[in-house]
Amino acid sequence: MSSGGLELPPGETEHEGGQGDVPPGAVSLARPREIGAELDWGTEAWSEVRTRAQRAGRAYIWLNLVEQRMRAVVAAVLRPVYEPVHGEEWVVAAAGPAGQEWVQRAVAVREVSRRKGYLLDPADDNVLSFLTLPQLRELMVQHWPCFEPYYEDRRDVELALDELEVTRNVVSRNRALSVTVLAQAERASARLLEILGAGSGAPAADRLPVDAVENLVGDRYADVVSVHPDRVRLQRQLPAEDLFGGARRLDAIGIGLNLLVQNFSGRRLVRLAEAGCRVRLLFLNPASSSVKRRERELGLRKGELSRSVEMNILHMRRVRASLRDPGAFQIQVFDETPRFTAYLVDGDGSGGLAVVQSYLRRARGMEAPVLVLRGGGRGGRDGVVRHGQETEHGLFETYREEFEAVWTDSRPVS
Repeated sequence: MSSGGLELPPGETEHEGGQGDVPPGAVSLARPREIGAELDWGTEAWSEVRTRAQRAGRAYIWLNLVEQRMRAVVAAVLRPVYEPVHGEEWVVAAAGPAGQEWVQRAVAVREVSRRKGYLLDPADDNVLSFLTLPQLRELMVQHWPCFEPYYEDRRDVELALDELEVTRNVVSRNRALSVTVLAQAERASARLLEILGAGSGAPAADRLPVDAVENLVGDRYADVVSVHPDRVRLQRQLPAEDLFGGARRLDAIGIGLNLLVQNFSGRRLVRLAEAGCRVRLLFLNPASSSVKRRERELGLRKGELSRSVEMNILHMRRVRASLRDPGAFQIQVFDETPRFTAYLVDGDGSGGLAVVQSYLRRARGMEAPVLVLRGGGRGGRDGVVRHGQETEHGLFETYREEFEAVWTDSRPVS
């Protein structure tokens, strides 16, 4: 008998109904059965959760940047208005009666964080640091006359914040973030940072916008912005028009320079040069033994590659002949073994980009992996990447020096 006076039935059932004889007043408990739940994560499940985490991480970085910028803007505009009268309570005063509930909640969370030692940075020991993005937005909207001298259109700010709200809710609840919503959040964040005056800090932002993740973790990969398995996938993200359009300096080295010659029209090149762009093109000499060796590597018919290079050179000569200043458009050939092809855009400044491919024995240039490099990136205007006290050149500078060395030993095309 149990302590409650009820007898537990035997675990084994003897009758077809699944129950033995149960005395009057006794409680019948069925024997526990195995449910058969599969608790392990397989390969597909791990792949899915990693994808979710990666997307959420990218979105979180953008949201973090926007929230920090909003906090800085609100503090810069409203603190001088309220702090002289209300002191440290200026955020509470700025919230007013409409915001008393959420601002008092922020005050309470701040006190708990103080007691438990969560505040590791003294700069965060203020009520403003505990306001969420919607609350910062509410402060901005309530006091828009204070912000209006700095920002033309309140609606632009609110629309960008509306787009971010979906992403913020998804990330905060660890739900799946689709590629479409992530792309929308990145565009909205970049636009909002631009509206709020944060900028991107890079002159090449219009050519290939500086990504938030690139800024934060890029030093792990020197000045590599992206890697693509082939040139087709590169051009989906960075079309030739985006890469070369608006350049003020263009240096290119390779066998036939097809990315430029076949994907950027002669008329566009003429307009680019007439607008002041200085161009230097280095082709492999179509009569050299290196071209013949490359033809054998690729399994091409004899003379096929050399004729292709000749056609590209002739096309560039026609472009040069139509310019008022042919000296701004230089064409030369080299006889060395080609090791890589590189397109250096604005390589003499801090806003340059480079597209680099190594020559593989059995792969054409269209099929070879592609590196995209950011010139003069995280090390400052000198094109140097710094890690702590160490100073070293990035990959961009390495390929730029290689181009200059080959250019010095090459011959001009008349």
